[in-house]
Amino acid sequence: MAELETTVMDRRDAENPTPKTPKRETRRFIALRRFFRHRLALIGTIILIIMVLASIIAPLLDPQSPWTQHLTDTLAGPSAAHPLGTDDLGRDVLARLLYGGRISFVVGFGSMLISTTIGTLFGAISGFLGGAWDHLMMRFVDLMLSFPAIFLLLVVLNLLGGQASVALMVMYLGIFGWGGLARIVRAQVLSVKELDFIVASRMGGARPWRILARHVLPNIMAPVWVSTAFAMGGSMLAEASLDFLGFGLSPSIPSWGNMLDDAQNYIGSNPMMILIPGITITIAVVAINFVGDGLRDALDPQSSVGMQRIG
Repeated sequence: MAELETTVMDRRDAENPTPKTPKRETRRFIALRRFFRHRLALIGTIILIIMVLASIIAPLLDPQSPWTQHLTDTLAGPSAAHPLGTDDLGRDVLARLLYGGRISFVVGFGSMLISTTIGTLFGAISGFLGGAWDHLMMRFVDLMLSFPAIFLLLVVLNLLGGQASVALMVMYLGIFGWGGLARIVRAQVLSVKELDFIVASRMGGARPWRILARHVLPNIMAPVWVSTAFAMGGSMLAEASLDFLGFGLSPSIPSWGNMLDDAQNYIGSNPMMILIPGITITIAVVAINFVGDGLRDALDPQSSVGMQRIG
């Protein structure tokens, strides 16, 4: 009888198996899934990967040197030797475009790291301390945002002989580009530091800097990552603009901005000289902005819903 009951119970268990408890998805996994479901962000990521890889393996894609001048073959059209033609000095346009990507991405990424680090730390400390320190630090941010940084760059360039190096451009764009992020981080810290678990940590005797590092900063990184993506695109545009105006890198350095500067006298006779770097810069910056939009929707979906309602 007992064996019969056991057999019946086993049969019931086989027919109605106990449902498995679903695995709990981590916040990181959920954010990644949202990001890769964002089509424009995925397209932007693929474009950036292709552009960065093309810049890295530039010698394999085009064996021509971006500095070699062919004075007997200037302003030439596309050919087997020069797929995108040559510029006014006979330099290979494709080679300069590929090597220029190295400069633009290094400047954009390097200045983004500097501005993000300074802006995050400055804004977090200001919002966490509060009171007079917060007021004083925010007035310094206002001063930085209103300071005519271009004049300081001109003074430095005059002292250095009129041309900037890649390192100087990275430092310049990074040091003068963190004010907006500092304000964003400060606002986030002011709202986060009054949460119950942070107040409990403070009442429990935890050190302020430990609370800031372990509890506050991890909970405000979503807008920081989004701002970081947009800052990189802004830095690349700023570098190209300064090069075009003659206040940036040395003309001998193959950068997209210098290519635009070289092409401005040949817009009518050879429009491809200015269209090629111009379209490349546009594609790179738009791809970065797509990634930024994807990060915003993945890390802070409520903000994207709010923006859709407003729109």
